[in-house]
Amino acid sequence: MSQASHQHIVNFWRSFGPGLLWAAAAIGVSHLVQSTRAGATAGLALAGVILLALIFKYPFFEYGPRYAAATGMSLVEGYRHIGRWALWLYFFITITTSVVIQTAIILFTSFLLRYAFGLSWPLPVMGAGLLLACALLLWLGRFSLLDRAVKVILVILAVCTIAAALVALDRVDGSTLTLLPEIGDGAGLVPFAFILALVGWMPSAIDISVWSSLWTLAKDQTAGTRTSVAMARLDFGIGYVGTGFLAFCFLILGAGVMFGSGQDFSPAGTVFSTQLVELYVTTLGRWTRPIVLVAVLTTMLSTSITVVDGFPRAIERTWVNLAPGHSDERAVPTAGRVYWIVLFVLAAVTTLVIGLFVGNLTTLVDFATIISFLTAPVLGYLNLRAVTSADVAPEHRPSRLMLALSWAGLALLGGTAAAYLIFRIL
Repeated sequence: MSQASHQHIVNFWRSFGPGLLWAAAAIGVSHLVQSTRAGATAGLALAGVILLALIFKYPFFEYGPRYAAATGMSLVEGYRHIGRWALWLYFFITITTSVVIQTAIILFTSFLLRYAFGLSWPLPVMGAGLLLACALLLWLGRFSLLDRAVKVILVILAVCTIAAALVALDRVDGSTLTLLPEIGDGAGLVPFAFILALVGWMPSAIDISVWSSLWTLAKDQTAGTRTSVAMARLDFGIGYVGTGFLAFCFLILGAGVMFGSGQDFSPAGTVFSTQLVELYVTTLGRWTRPIVLVAVLTTMLSTSITVVDGFPRAIERTWVNLAPGHSDERAVPTAGRVYWIVLFVLAAVTTLVIGLFVGNLTTLVDFATIISFLTAPVLGYLNLRAVTSADVAPEHRPSRLMLALSWAGLALLGGTAAAYLIFRIL
C-alpha cells in the first residue's frame, strides 16, 4: 500500500462517525415501527414510496455535513446568514416538535425495555429512567463515547436485521410490488395519512440534518482535524445507504410474516412491542429471542441517545446564534450550560407527556411523523439556501443534478403537504 493510500485511509477513519450517528438517529421508529407496519399493511406495495422518499429527501440531509465541512460552521449559522427570520423559524419548528418526537421515541423504547426485562414499572418512571441513563452516558463520555458506542450498536443491528429479512424473503408475495400503491380508505387500499406518516420519518425528519452538521464539527473537535467535504460526504453516504437498505429489510419482515395473515399491529404500545419482537422470533426461530431482543433494544437505545443529544445540541447552538452581538468568530460552547438545561427540561416534559399516550403508541408516532412531513419542505428549502450561499466555495456547492433533485424534492414534498392540508380543511 502506498503512503498516499495509507494516509487517505487514516484521514477517513479520523473523520468517520457522524454519518453513523445520523444513521443511528434515523434507524429507529421510522424503521422498526413504520417500515414494518408498511409491509404488514400492504406487502411490498409501499416499496416505491420508501424508495422515492430516500431519493428525494437525500439532498437535504447531505447538505448538513457538506455545509459543515465546507465552512467550519453548522447549518444553524447557515440559517442565520439567510436572515434572522430563518433562524427564528427553525427555532420555532424545533421547539414545537422536540417534545412530540422525543416522546414517541422514548415511549416506544420504554415499552421494549419493560417487555424485554419483564418489568412492571409505570411508563413515566421507565421513561424517566431511560432519559436519565442517556443523560448520564452523555455526561460521562461526551461525544467520543457516543461516537464509539453507535458503531458497535449498528453492526449488531445490521447483522440481525439482514439475517431475519433473508429468512422472511421466501414468504413475501412478490405480486404486491408496485411503484405507487392504490390510495384510499377501503379494503386493499393504503390510507393517504399513513403514506405521509411513512414518508415523514423515512429515512428520518429533515431537521436532523442540523444535528449532522453539528456532529461533523464535534467529530473535528474530538479528532483534532478538519474533515474535507469529500470525506464528509462519503461518511454520510455510507450511513445513508445503510439506512435505506435496512428500511427495505424491515419492510420485507412485515410483508413476509404478517401481510395476509389476518393479523394487524395493535396501536397499544404494550401489545405492539410484543408483536414486533415476535415478528423476528417467528421468522428466525425461538432460539434467536436473545439476539432479537438485543438487536431491537440496541436500535432504539441508540436512537434514544442520539435524540436526547441532538435536540439540546441544536437548541443550544440556535440560542447562542440568536444572542445579540453574536459573531461567527466567537466560540460556541459544545454541551455547555444551555445544552444541559434544555436536555433536562425536555426530559421532564417528555416524562409528563408519556403518561398521556400510554395506550396509543401508533397514534402518537403517526402524529409526530406527519408533523415532520409538513415541516420538511420548509427545512429543505433553508438547507438548499444555505448550501448555495456565498458561505460555501463554488467547488463545494451542489452539482446541477443535485440542485435539480433538490427542487424536484421540494415540489413533491411541498405539493403533497399542501394537498394534505387542503384535504384536512375541506
